[in-house]
Amino acid sequence: MTTSPSERGVSLGMPELPAPAYPDDVRARLEADAREIISRYPDSRSALLPLLHLVQSEEGHVTRTGMRFCADVLGLTTAEVNAVATFYTMYRRRPSGDYQVGVCTNTLCAVMGGDAIFEELQEHLGVGNGETTGDGKVTLEHIECNAACDFAPVVMVNWEFFDNQTPDSAKRLVDDLRAGRPVSPTRGAKLCTFKETARILAGFPDERPGAVEESGSAGPASLVGLRLARGEAAPARVVHPRDGGPHDEPQDRKVHEPSPDEHLSSHDAPQDTSASDPSHPAGPVAEEGE
Repeated sequence: MTTSPSERGVSLGMPELPAPAYPDDVRARLEADAREIISRYPDSRSALLPLLHLVQSEEGHVTRTGMRFCADVLGLTTAEVNAVATFYTMYRRRPSGDYQVGVCTNTLCAVMGGDAIFEELQEHLGVGNGETTGDGKVTLEHIECNAACDFAPVVMVNWEFFDNQTPDSAKRLVDDLRAGRPVSPTRGAKLCTFKETARILAGFPDERPGAVEESGSAGPASLVGLRLARGEAAPARVVHPRDGGPHDEPQDRKVHEPSPDEHLSSHDAPQDTSASDPSHPAGPVAEEGE
């Protein structure tokens, strides 16, 4: 049995209900920011992603008003804007907290305790996945791999890393966020609100004092392989928040010394397998009784 468009809640030939308009002063400010963003691209349509971050920085999520604004300044339909806004998970479609607390539950983080952290935070905060605390401070969600497996289990707050977490340390973290106490990521820039983060992702500089100077790159453990490939034997400095601070961990293994004509890549690590050792070729596995 088929249903008519009207039965499915779709109106044919009816104009879309207009989205609420931004106040004039807000619209003028956003238009100035939008012009700056659009000027960075040879095709204005390419500016849609940062423009969605821009409107998200205004209200904390992408509203119908924000999508209408993006469509107007880029000459797109609201359907085209909506298709993008609903595809990417970094755009929120409903009001959310000042702090987006994401617990990695991908394989390594999960087996290292990520699942337990997420379950205990749900109970501690009284919210489910994607839900926000009643005070509007924290939105909790489980997230996919953050490419920080060296520091598993990892919790992210507004895309800043909190490494080597435990259920207890994660509960202290969210309590501090809700109480307004200062919180420092394990590495990277200072923590800021979700709206401030969205403006930075739109392509505008972080204007907080010292924020740029204090921002970091990949963590030390993630860079060990690169340093070994370069022949650097200095020990990596690895952070262990669980027991109070950083420690130097000496590397006992011998650093591979590449020959002048050796090409280094992720596929050229020394191997002791039969496939790479002509002196010990692998033959067919003999069946019992042969």
